[in-house]
Parts: sequence; C-alpha cells; structure tokens
Amino acid sequence: MGKKIKIAIAGVGNCASALIQGAKYYSENPRDTVGLTSHSLGGYEPGDIEVVAAFDVADTKVGRDLSEAIYARPNNTITVAEVPTTGITVQRGPALDGVGRHLSRIVTTSDEPEVDVKKVLQDTGAEMLVNYLPVGSTNAVRHYASQALEAGIGFLNAIPVFIASEPKWQQTFAEKKIPLAGDDVMSQLGATVVHKTLVKLFVDRGVLIDGTYQLNIGGDMDFYNMLDEERLEDKRISKTSAVKAMADYDIPMRIGPSDYVDFIDNEKICYINIEGKYFGKIPIKLDLKLKVIDAYNSAGIMIDAIRGLKIALDRKLSGPMTSISSYCFKHPPIQMPYTEAKRVFAEFVEGKRDR
Repeated sequence: MGKKIKIAIAGVGNCASALIQGAKYYSENPRDTVGLTSHSLGGYEPGDIEVVAAFDVADTKVGRDLSEAIYARPNNTITVAEVPTTGITVQRGPALDGVGRHLSRIVTTSDEPEVDVKKVLQDTGAEMLVNYLPVGSTNAVRHYASQALEAGIGFLNAIPVFIASEPKWQQTFAEKKIPLAGDDVMSQLGATVVHKTLVKLFVDRGVLIDGTYQLNIGGDMDFYNMLDEERLEDKRISKTSAVKAMADYDIPMRIGPSDYVDFIDNEKICYINIEGKYFGKIPIKLDLKLKVIDAYNSAGIMIDAIRGLKIALDRKLSGPMTSISSYCFKHPPIQMPYTEAKRVFAEFVEGKRDR
C-alpha cells in the first residue's frame, strides 16, 4: 500500500459517489482489477485515495459527513460499497453558475456561508482538486481552477469546461509549476470511446463514412441539467472533437445529449449510427445501442487519472499532462486513438515519457 493521495472534490454528485464507493470497493477486493488499468499504478492503489475536503451547494449535502452526502438526493446511482463515516464535512462552495435553470427546480442551495476554497485546500493538505461540477458551470469551474492554482495543487477537470485543453490555462499552470489534466472524463466503455473507436475502425478498413450521429438519454441530474440548452455547447464540442479526430476528412455528424428520462435514474442509453460505403460504393450501415450505469463508467478512469496526476506531482512536473489527458478525457490537449492513448499513458506511468 503506497502513501495516501489526498484529494479535494468540487461537486458531490453521482460521479463523486461512484469514485468514493469504488475506491472503497477495490481496497476491500484487491484481487479484483476489473475496470482498472491495474490494481497498483505507479505504486498507488485505489485505497490510497483519501478525500480530505469536499465542496457542494445543495442543502441535502452541505454540512453532512461525506459518507452520507454521497447517497443524498438528488444522487441516484447504485450502491457498490458502504462507506463508513469519514470525518469530512461537505462544505459550502460558491454557486456562481453551477446551478442552472432546470437544476434549481430540484436543488435547493444551502444557506450555509461560503468557505474560502483556497484556505480549505491549504489547511487540509489536499494535493489535487477534482472537479465534478455540473455541465455548463463555466464560471464556477474557472473559479475552482484558480483556487487550485493559488493553493499550489494539481487540478483534474472531469467536465467539459475547457481548462487543460485551453492554452492560457496550460501556460498559467506551467508557470506556477503545477500539473493539470482534462477535460471531460472519458468513460471506461461509454458513448464517446465506442463511437471514436468505431469511426477509426471504419476509416482504417477503407470505409468512406457519409455521416454519423450519437443520441444519449439519461435520468440523473447531469441530463436534467443539460435541458438548459445554453449549457450544452462545450459538451457537444468535447464529444464531437473526439470522434472527428479519428478521420482525416470531414464527416457530417451530430453528437451530444438528447433528453432526460427521470425514471431510468443513473442509467444512460446511447444510440450510435454510422453510414457509409465500402468496395464498389456498396452501402453499409451500423446501428448500436449501449446501456450503462453512467457514474461508474467514469469512476475507474478517474481513479487512474488521480493516480496518474499523483505520479506527475511526485516527479514535480507541470502544465498539461498530455498522456493522462489523452487516455482519460474526451477533450485533451492532443487527441489520440484509444489504443495509442493507452500506450502513451502506460509509458508515462513507467517513466518513459515526461508528460
């Protein structure tokens, strides 16, 4: 067992719940490596991840122990592990634009006073801040990224507000000698990684793709929040850029969230269509349906990303970690096919790459 990786979390939603439950599950089941690159990555195991601070704005979570908050409504993912009392109280972070029009109908903002995020990060000894805020929280994400910079700690951006892939932020983190990775977490086997892999396969096998689309529905607060159309732009850009990068020609495509269905809870259903032509210009058409529990689809990847960023901190690296970002996120500084991204991530962990 390696030394602890002390993390702070912004946004105690389903994904944070799956991460925390998952770390507990794998610490109790060390022989189970399903969903992880490996149980030990650079000497760090899932059980080495320790949450030392957590921020949210919902009155159902603020002021409660983290072990209770991860199961509190409107969270609705399934349970894989019982997390004992942590002694970490969820603190009231700044709301800014974190609660959209639709989300405000379900989430009541806590009356507790906002804390000084930078001070909490410094006082708790957090080594990195993991951002799990709702999609479209542009100002809030930038605020938390700034607080991580001022506190001198790493930053992992799990949502599609562009930080690690934005040159100005890259330069600022590099100048402060702090590593970061992102943006928009790539699920273990989610819509984007399946879609980009299929497009790459079609292209590599000589199929001319005439058009493709991806439709997604879900029943959690992520999908409910995205009913605010104005919060969707970066999400569409993130998902589309990942797929578009797999071909060396323009493909007509439409990719992104489609609708909210409350009674399917944290289940996500994806429909992918690809149409094109192969030898002799004969038509080919693929229709695929994928069903997953959304939060856990990203948890293993985030456990790998956290361990990867800890390795970067140990090596005193700074700026965007391209290997971690390309393997773990949809909108990294450099897009790569999945197999290449996995290879360069492994090389980084082994010390064969400096970022």
